[in-house]
Amino acid sequence: MIHKFLFLFAFFLLSTSQAQDFCVADLKSAQTPSGYPCKSPKTLTVDDFVFSNLRAGNTSANPFKISLTPAFVDEFPAVNGLRLSAARLDMDVGGVVPMHSHSNTNELLIVLSGHITAGFISSDNTVFVTTLSKGKVMVFPQGLLHFQINAGGGKASAFLSFNSENPGAQILDLALFSNNLDSSFVGKTTLLDIAQIKKLKRIFGGRG
Repeated sequence: MIHKFLFLFAFFLLSTSQAQDFCVADLKSAQTPSGYPCKSPKTLTVDDFVFSNLRAGNTSANPFKISLTPAFVDEFPAVNGLRLSAARLDMDVGGVVPMHSHSNTNELLIVLSGHITAGFISSDNTVFVTTLSKGKVMVFPQGLLHFQINAGGGKASAFLSFNSENPGAQILDLALFSNNLDSSFVGKTTLLDIAQIKKLKRIFGGRG
């Protein structure tokens, strides 16, 4: 009798549950706060779950001498709804990822080559900083300001992993110097020289 009951119970669960294993993003539709709508599973192949473009990018296209190649939801629709994504970081000599934060996303840095000095600042202003070599991994907790600097005499590269399919970032330099906030206000809140602020605004495209 017990075996019959267990069989019927299992059959009931299998017949009534409609578990959704994945939700590959339909990028042709509008994104919502809960993510993109799903493509029909009938249209998917294994290629939808493979990302092939995590290659080195151009590090000379910006003043920071870095390149970030993302595998976020807009580039890799299969991560939609999975709360994870990745990216590749390439750094020329002297390259730097400026101070930035991800509001709701933790980050892992996995060094592939070269030497990278990386660190973050906790909410009580304690600094955690070290220089990493190939094979070393560092975590940056969500919401905290952090940075990476090429600390070697050659190029450096790393993989980044995030617990969000679209991690986003607020870069401190851009927040301060790429806007139209009057330079006097920036000066009052940072104690920086106004001439230096205006110079940085010209570099980063800000006004005011």
